[in-house]
Amino acid sequence: MKEEDFSKSIEVFSGSPWEAEIIKGLLESNNILCVIKDGIMGTLAPYIAPSVSILVTEEQYEAATELIRSRAEKDSD
Repeated sequence: MKEEDFSKSIEVFSGSPWEAEIIKGLLESNNILCVIKDGIMGTLAPYIAPSVSILVTEEQYEAATELIRSRAEKDSD
């Protein structure tokens, strides 16, 4: 398996650590590789870093944002 280069990554989500884990699971179950930024700080010291971010590669940005958008629409129904 080819290792992804996250040096040119783009944020697709920012929120609480537990929300980020749900979004990460959603993306990974749809074959979109992602990483959580500030995940350890959000868990160890939530008062310092109350939100964490999910980053994807430039190539997967469109697919990731569409997937997150469709999930948000389903949740609001």
